[in-house]
Amino acid sequence: MEVKKTEIEGCFELTPKVFEDERGHFFESFNQSIFERETGAKPFFVQDNQSLSTRGVMRGLHFQTGIHAQAKLVRVLDGEVLDVVVDIRPNSKSYGKIVRTILSSENRKQLFLPRGCAHGFVTLSKTAIFFYKCDNFYHKESEGGIVYNDPKLHIDWILDRNDLIISEKDKILPTLNEFVAS
Repeated sequence: MEVKKTEIEGCFELTPKVFEDERGHFFESFNQSIFERETGAKPFFVQDNQSLSTRGVMRGLHFQTGIHAQAKLVRVLDGEVLDVVVDIRPNSKSYGKIVRTILSSENRKQLFLPRGCAHGFVTLSKTAIFFYKCDNFYHKESEGGIVYNDPKLHIDWILDRNDLIISEKDKILPTLNEFVAS
């Protein structure tokens, strides 16, 4: 497994070593000891989530707050997405930084985001099955978000704004500055 640091402190892009032959392919999608050695992180994953989205569906930018914050290991099982992480930890060296990467069933990349980061993605393929492991349980009262089109973040979602399918809930989320000020 190749592990690459990103601009966000504690956020890593992981690419597995894939073994292919005439029968198909095999790869190890997660190995705790390699992960800990390469990242220094020691998550204990307690919940797996999976979603199916059609082209243009934009989910995010979401996070959990306080004691219910979650670190996540995300990947795409089928299709392709643009995955986006924003560091919202005010005391972090990488506060306000953004990581954008393409995750797909073809490149098999994964992204690990530490607690204190907002996360979202937009589906680029006809459909995409998105999978993520969380190190803390979902807690409705602790959910938070940053609006996808925060003018100070300048996130390029690749698709034309008119092609994005966004929930009403996600359209009215605060900006990063509004969230920090609250």
